[in-house]
Amino acid sequence: MTRRFTERRLVVATHNPGKLAEIAALLGPYDVALTSSAELNLPEPEETEDSFLGNARIKARAAVAATGFPALADDSGIEIDALGGAPGVRTADWAETGQGRDFRIAMTRTWQALEAAKAPEPRRARFRATLVLAWPDGHDEVFEGSVTGRIVWPMRGEEGHGYDPIFQPDGRNVTLGEMAPAEKNRISHRAVALTRLIEGVFG
Repeated sequence: MTRRFTERRLVVATHNPGKLAEIAALLGPYDVALTSSAELNLPEPEETEDSFLGNARIKARAAVAATGFPALADDSGIEIDALGGAPGVRTADWAETGQGRDFRIAMTRTWQALEAAKAPEPRRARFRATLVLAWPDGHDEVFEGSVTGRIVWPMRGEEGHGYDPIFQPDGRNVTLGEMAPAEKNRISHRAVALTRLIEGVFG
């Protein structure tokens, strides 16, 4: 049985302001104070697992251990069929430059890989998100979400973050990067996972 969340404070285990904003928007109606790992100056733990679940659990448990409060962690990424599911759990790694992450470089690398593979259109892909909500007593709850679509080029839109400007969801004629935050928060992989979390532990 899913454990209800009755605490008044929750650490969001992220240093990504875009993710924090999405989570804060969806949890806004609930009486819980959110604090991020970045605001608490917590180090980012090394993500050593080969699954979204494994890495989300690492981040959640590290934040719990550092603060003593329940923590919510997300691990997410984009899987592209023509690239064998890559970049997948290595999505953020494709953006590493040595001086931080640059997702314009990551998106360009992705498109070049598709061109090199002569991938046929439509270039099918999905965003996946796994959320782990962890308590100090070792209990955790897991919620997953996904959104399917295709990779487009050139990059379109200044909204969102990550690979949003090259991902066009099914049934839409705009990319996630062109959507207003409220619109994206109705359909995104993270929104789907968060809706399931809200229904499971707040509902």
